[in-house]
Amino acid sequence: MEKSILLPFRMTVQEKGLEVYGINVYQKGNGEVSHRFRSDDRENIYSASKTFTSVAVGMCRDDGLLRLEDRVISYFPEYADIASPGTEDITLRDLLHMSSGKEIHRITEPHEDWARVFLRLPLDSQPGTKFFYSNACTYMLGRVVEKVSGKNVRDFLMPRLFEPFGFFNPQWHTCPGGHTIAATELYLRTDELAQLGRLLLHKGERDGKRLLSEDYVNLMQTDIVPCDKTTNDDPESCAGYGYQVWKCTPGCFRADGLYGQFSVVVPELDAVVTVTSHREKNANDILRAIYEDIFPLLRR
Repeated sequence: MEKSILLPFRMTVQEKGLEVYGINVYQKGNGEVSHRFRSDDRENIYSASKTFTSVAVGMCRDDGLLRLEDRVISYFPEYADIASPGTEDITLRDLLHMSSGKEIHRITEPHEDWARVFLRLPLDSQPGTKFFYSNACTYMLGRVVEKVSGKNVRDFLMPRLFEPFGFFNPQWHTCPGGHTIAATELYLRTDELAQLGRLLLHKGERDGKRLLSEDYVNLMQTDIVPCDKTTNDDPESCAGYGYQVWKCTPGCFRADGLYGQFSVVVPELDAVVTVTSHREKNANDILRAIYEDIFPLLRR
């Protein structure tokens, strides 16, 4: 792949002040190219961390350790007596879809088990009926992975994903109880985040070795729920939500983190476009630059 493919995007970044840190473009059979706008450091990929947690859930499902239809409360019998009415109906699939029925974005209590806090909170809607973007849902997925595997999400993924990817000692912050936050605060370089996109593009395979089932990768991007347009009417935030991935308006899908941490998986083009950034205004402008400046050149 010629590095010139990045020139229009690089010009757009400079002209519009999109504050991109780095970009990596990969196309199956055509190689990859990268460009840095600043030093190549590990950065918080924010909510792109959620997609890694979803992969961990999928691996546990592949191992027969859990089912997506399982009730979340079944993994926390110690809190069954304090769970709010209706909480017993929340499934793992509801957590993946951000449709738990509990409208809380994050949990911050420093002196209480966050799982206990989540289960105790009252429902705002029936589980499975309403999308509400929530770090707490992803955190609970991480806690379930820990329950069934005996390891927190970061340690579970070390031999299963991070080591096959060649990641040396990735940092992923924990809650006060020592459990992986799961929803955010995983620190990676641009090319490291790109490895996740490639795994999903290749339907769960890495260098000919299967790490995640093709069935789960397909579900991640096809079992979609509609998003709430009343809170964010940007088209890229309304195209639909899968298993901790967002649908994109051109029909592809992405891992997505605050300020523009994107790994856009484009099956139609056999490609992945990954950026890390710090765009505080509207990070989705970076997505639009990718669609306009890079996608057409990948079609040649």
